[in-house]
Amino acid sequence: MSVAALIDAARKAGLRIATAESCTGGLVSAAITAVAGASDMFDRGFVTYSNAAKVEMLGVRPATLTREGAVSEPVAREMAEGALAHSGASLAVAITGIAGPGGSEHKPEGRVCFALARQGGLTEAETVEFGPLGRTAVRAAATAHALALLGRALGA
Repeated sequence: MSVAALIDAARKAGLRIATAESCTGGLVSAAITAVAGASDMFDRGFVTYSNAAKVEMLGVRPATLTREGAVSEPVAREMAEGALAHSGASLAVAITGIAGPGGSEHKPEGRVCFALARQGGLTEAETVEFGPLGRTAVRAAATAHALALLGRALGA
């Protein structure tokens, strides 16, 4: 689905979207706002690259970061829910992962956790293993996946 179709679906549903991005560094927000007219359905994007930013801007609990690590579904959930709580949006997507280079045995390069939160609904989270594609490719794949999650949530 194209970003323009996603924007149209959000507009028709009367929903505003927010993003909470870590490893994508604002690429999801940039993709949405690259389309003219997105301002009536895109509320804001949070780029929370550091753990401190996740805590300060989104309300991610330090205990969750300590227990689970930044690249985890629980942190992605709290990021998405925090984006809803700190915005005028009714739908939020969150992305946190290891774009590379690097990673570890337990959290390899290319692992990205996503969450989708909707006002009045349950927050969904998932992990995608993109593999060691290289930093640029992992970020691009994560951006495309986040946009697809939003599209599915909008039924587009």
